[in-house]
Amino acid sequence: MLEQDVAALLAREAIRDLPVRYCDCVWRNDIDGIVDLFTDKGTFAATFADKETVISGREDLQTFYAGAVDFMPRPFIHNHVIDLTADGFATGRCYLDLRSARNNMDWLGAGFYEDEYMATSSGWKFHQRRFTALRMDELPDGVE
Repeated sequence: MLEQDVAALLAREAIRDLPVRYCDCVWRNDIDGIVDLFTDKGTFAATFADKETVISGREDLQTFYAGAVDFMPRPFIHNHVIDLTADGFATGRCYLDLRSARNNMDWLGAGFYEDEYMATSSGWKFHQRRFTALRMDELPDGVE
């Protein structure tokens, strides 16, 4: 029982670190770092005004995030909820306030992420990251 509890705590802490590292990489324009947070077949999906954009696989993720650098978003993640669903799998939600470094840190939008996480040989990763915008005043390149 103690071993299972410790393993669950360690998994939750590693998973909790993913959105934090994601935001840190976005702030530093570390595209390789962002993409490394995803599994090899990882997917990012974004929904803006009922239109969904889906990017899958490391190469397409690399291209998408590199194109979003000029957008200069500065994300702040809140209220991360994690559910361990099976051995090596979990789901979670967290909420986003987005600011614009290009526009004196003005508010850019808000929304939430629904994530699927997977344990890999190199640690926990995003397997799917789905963002739903509740409000966005500007969109990055590659998103319609």
